[in-house]
Amino acid sequence: MSRIYLDHNATTALDARVRDAMLPWLGDRPGNASSVHAFGQEARRAIDRARAQVARLIGAQPEELVFTSGGTEANNLALLGAVAAAGRARPHLVTTAIEHQSVLNPCRHLERTGAALTLAPVDGHGLVDPEALLAALGDDTLLVSVMLANNDVGTVEPVAELASRLRERGVLFHTDAVQAVGRLAVDVGRLGVDLLSLSGQIGRAHV
Repeated sequence: MSRIYLDHNATTALDARVRDAMLPWLGDRPGNASSVHAFGQEARRAIDRARAQVARLIGAQPEELVFTSGGTEANNLALLGAVAAAGRARPHLVTTAIEHQSVLNPCRHLERTGAALTLAPVDGHGLVDPEALLAALGDDTLLVSVMLANNDVGTVEPVAELASRLRERGVLFHTDAVQAVGRLAVDVGRLGVDLLSLSGQIGRAHV
């Protein structure tokens, strides 16, 4: 009996072009990109080239990108890092109940360690009501996190609208765009977000 793979939202097959680009660095081209010798500098140039390609994909500047091991680490770094950098004793965070666990788990960890957490409601299609989310804000709200495209039902959230209105309130906005980048046109400038997470394991975009 033949099997059909239908879980591409979790991870998808490696594109042959991506495999070919990676293979030299998995074989006979060693080099620590922090080293000053020729092997290290060759690796550094490859990383810089990859950083520029990803930046171009999302309309960012290369220096704005931080490479991680994947979407989960990116979400954790964005949320935990933003709270740590703010240095507030009891920050208030707002997200939704339908976020990926890589967002909900660090939010719950922060709640256990002193932060206040509010889960904004969504409708039957998983769509966030901007007015309801804004109503959840308080004077101590530091960060809001709403995914761009839902990994279960595919709903695309009004991220640009939310970002604009949160900026007026001086609140940081993070979006988990793992399910969006490579499938939707994503431009960080047009979205207006402060932090965006993406991953290379899902989309098949041309960069």
